[in-house]
Amino acid sequence: MSLLAPLDGWRAPAPEPRRVAWLAGVTYAHRGLHGPGAPENSPTAFAAAIARGLGIECDVQRSGDGQAMVFHDWELDRLTGETGELVRRSSAQLGAIQLNGSTDGIPTLRALLDQVAGQVPLLVEVKSSSRTRVNALCLAVRRTLEGYRGPHAVMSFDPRVSGWFAEHSPLTVRGLVLSEEDDKALAGRIRRHLWLWHARPDFLAYDIRDLPSRFAASQRARGLPVLTWTVRSPELRVRAAEHADAPIAEGGGIA
Repeated sequence: MSLLAPLDGWRAPAPEPRRVAWLAGVTYAHRGLHGPGAPENSPTAFAAAIARGLGIECDVQRSGDGQAMVFHDWELDRLTGETGELVRRSSAQLGAIQLNGSTDGIPTLRALLDQVAGQVPLLVEVKSSSRTRVNALCLAVRRTLEGYRGPHAVMSFDPRVSGWFAEHSPLTVRGLVLSEEDDKALAGRIRRHLWLWHARPDFLAYDIRDLPSRFAASQRARGLPVLTWTVRSPELRVRAAEHADAPIAEGGGIA
């Protein structure tokens, strides 16, 4: 056991079990159930997930006019016929840009909430970078989520995001996304505890490549559900079932 582990319960208390029970036992479609004719993070991909009874994981960042937009990349180039940074466009401009292989435009988070309408659980990954105004981004997401009654949670690689929601929107279920990658030495183990304490999450979303993980297992044992991404094969589904509470999956990882 890490020498820091005894501090976890004090610095980042586990959630009340009923608050997070809905997270488990669900398969979440990574960026919607996407494929040919249904681009990632598109209304068509979200409709396909809803039709299959799958939960939805999506990515959200802030437009130039401060709206929460559902889109993964910082630049428009890979997923649309446009170029340049998403943040330099308004929400109306972004909504008029078609996603490649579809007639869908880039949706707002509000439009996604209206589409899902509580039918399936929703995970909102809040995207941030060193240049992101985290307070403004989190506020845009919180304002959009206000009044939404379906099961939902926010999560981010950035511990500042979960920490912001812990402070300013404590009723919102919040998660910390983690990947150990090449950071498995002592410094990395210490960093994960520091991020945990800063984020004060209700759950973890862990890189499937890192499971089994002593850190993930210790947090799960004390009451934090562990979700895992991105599950892309039946073999990874087996690993997810052994070491996590729910998969975030796509392709061959969807049963």
